[in-house]
Amino acid sequence: MEFKVNSKELEKLLTKIIPGIPPRTPVNILENFLFDISDGVLTVYASDMEMVLKSSINVICESNKQIVVPAKLFYDIIRNLPDDTLHFTIKDNGKMTLKRGKSEYTFSYLPGEDFPEIPSFPVTDTNEEDIHEIVINGVDLQEALDKTVFAISKEEIRAAMMGVLFDFAKDGIRFIATDGHRLSKYHHKGYKPDFVDQYIVPERAISIILKILSERDVKIFLSKTHIEFKLDDMELITRLIGKKYPDYNTVIPLENEFEMKINTKELLGVVKRMILFSTTGSRRVKFSIEPDNVEISAEDVEVGTSGKENIPCSYKGEPLSIGFNTQYVNDITNHITDQEEITFKFSSPSKAVIIQPVKAKENVDILMLLMPVRLNN
Repeated sequence: MEFKVNSKELEKLLTKIIPGIPPRTPVNILENFLFDISDGVLTVYASDMEMVLKSSINVICESNKQIVVPAKLFYDIIRNLPDDTLHFTIKDNGKMTLKRGKSEYTFSYLPGEDFPEIPSFPVTDTNEEDIHEIVINGVDLQEALDKTVFAISKEEIRAAMMGVLFDFAKDGIRFIATDGHRLSKYHHKGYKPDFVDQYIVPERAISIILKILSERDVKIFLSKTHIEFKLDDMELITRLIGKKYPDYNTVIPLENEFEMKINTKELLGVVKRMILFSTTGSRRVKFSIEPDNVEISAEDVEVGTSGKENIPCSYKGEPLSIGFNTQYVNDITNHITDQEEITFKFSSPSKAVIIQPVKAKENVDILMLLMPVRLNN
């Protein structure tokens, strides 16, 4: 069979789908795209068996066909072609040719039935009452995920924490991520779901969604086992993490009465410099806080280097010295640089610290939690 398509339209489609190809997989066929050509529409799929990403464009064809083609090679060829009409011929001998003018390229392909089963939504055997739908603006969703994804746990023994919790409640949607050392909670009160439930979305799906979000609204469909994101001409379906998320509210302290207000970008600049002096093992930075000044210092005892800087702050409380993992402070501060000032709320050098913007955005509450580390002196 044959089909024709514009090179730039195909490139645009493949650019959206290529993030769905797993970077490493023992299942070789997952390194391929699945092409489904049906009734003048080409739908391209990428999957890692837990998640599938797909999108479609119109093509000129006279018959239907499903084939599996090598993703990286095919994508690299298409994106290096000029704007032109491409002529594809799929032969019965497992070869596909691409012609453009006097140029010709040949690819091997596998039959479509060799590709793993593609999940659809709603998932088979799911009761309709277990399916929920909500529409979220792409900008709002992107900010919520960007403010939380960095805190996802990388430890497989904490499977429930290896994703972002979507917590739907009557007072809005909360997005939560934690690795046990830090926690980020983003509460958007501008959305009022007509259901109450929690879903854990895996990190890989979150990272791909962040790459394809736009200003347009996103339709989200949820079942007990899967979530689907629909935006423009793209769909992403992923299996949810089927574990119970820890009760994050129990770890948020209620009695942190000492408060420090500080310029966000100024703090971030100092912390980035202190990373260079943090001991390789502990990655520790020390905050020595006075009413109008905080001294931030780090030392690498192995090589005999150290650094310290003083920056102004507004602090209400007893003088305090407290240690943090330098990279964790950097991660948190780096994800709230859109806020001019942030507030640190302390109780003691050994208790969790709350970090929040001084000025909250309309309908949005952001709270980040950071566990301190022990200081040597």
